[in-house]
Amino acid sequence: MKTIDHIPTNKLQRASKLVKTGVKVGGNYAKYYGKKAFNSELTREELDDDNAEDIYDGLKSLKGSALKVAQMLSMEKNILPKAYVEKFSLSQFSVPPLSAALVRKTFKKYLDKYPEELYDTFTTQSINAASIGQVHQATKDGKKLAVKIQYPGVADSISSDLALVKPIASRMFNLKGKDKEKYFKEVEDKLLEETDYILEVKQSQEITEKCGVIPNLKFPKYYPEWSSERIITMDWMVGEHLSEFTARNTDQNSADKIGQALWDFYMYQMHHLKQVHADPHPGNFLVDKDQNLIAIDFGCIKKVPHEFYTPYFELAEPENINNPDIFMTKMFELEILRKDDSPEEIKFFSELFHEMLSLFTKPFHLEDFDFSDERFFAQIADLSDKYSKDTQLRKMNGNRGSKHFLYINRTFFGLYNLMHDLGAKIKVNNYENYLNK
Repeated sequence: MKTIDHIPTNKLQRASKLVKTGVKVGGNYAKYYGKKAFNSELTREELDDDNAEDIYDGLKSLKGSALKVAQMLSMEKNILPKAYVEKFSLSQFSVPPLSAALVRKTFKKYLDKYPEELYDTFTTQSINAASIGQVHQATKDGKKLAVKIQYPGVADSISSDLALVKPIASRMFNLKGKDKEKYFKEVEDKLLEETDYILEVKQSQEITEKCGVIPNLKFPKYYPEWSSERIITMDWMVGEHLSEFTARNTDQNSADKIGQALWDFYMYQMHHLKQVHADPHPGNFLVDKDQNLIAIDFGCIKKVPHEFYTPYFELAEPENINNPDIFMTKMFELEILRKDDSPEEIKFFSELFHEMLSLFTKPFHLEDFDFSDERFFAQIADLSDKYSKDTQLRKMNGNRGSKHFLYINRTFFGLYNLMHDLGAKIKVNNYENYLNK
């Protein structure tokens, strides 16, 4: 794969790249409608393929937060056309890497040594290249290591990238009012945290130590002495990506074993640690030959404050969802309903969230849950389709809910998708067995 010697970092360069991408997409629409005039049976699949290709090509040269958004979108299987999901999912581990010269320059700047001075061996060609960093293989004192290097300029471009997408996002989600900024600020803060590799090493060490009590779950060891704000050194973990495992696995016991470890890992964090690995995509998990699950990236950790945790999980209980007084109280506590809402808005959003929560919280209503149940995921897809076409919803102020919903919902959507890909059958409250260990 061709390497990159330069990444656009200033606002003008990045905006120019996005404009060029927009022009290509506009050309794709013109081409599609030109063909449609002569062939009324033509579907949108060709248009989706062309647009996904051009948008991804534009984003992968920018890297950073722009590509991170594509990675997040690839997890929204019920929202995007198949072409976008497939193309954007490449951002998890298949984008052009930095050149060897740029890698050496980064080492010299942040560790004051070149890689060959730090390690016994170091591969100049990256093993994986993703949204904000790439991974190289190294050895030191007999240890096989993974070395993650952040792309230059990523942290500096986050604010300007988000400024470019704010108007588009506001229109897409119909966000109105000044307090919509809380959502953009939440995204900006989390993306900035992901570029702080010193913080990532600290979080990784803390969470992996605490979650070490969960069986069939493994983590790499981290080495602060060979890490910096833009470089992380950790153990090299041997295994296949979770998506590769799910694509070939036909053994239900293996799926259940790995699925239970994944579920326990998330429930233990959420309910016991009150902070959670908020980036559950397949590229962050491996499966080893002994069918252990390996978690390898802790850059995005979402802390769950008590004032959000309590009402959020109280609404996972059917008796609360179906009690009109309790339900309404929790809607206001979670900022889903607002004091300035009209009676029409209160009625509309109360009914919408009652329907959504009744469905999405189903796994928490049972002792055992089967994530291979196609009916459950078909209902989610139908509900997403229903509200994506709702003309009344488009007229409403979409500025709803606590800012904490952004990453907590992302975590659960991602987790549900991974569990569905595995087809795992799990015990919902099994994580409680490890709370006192």
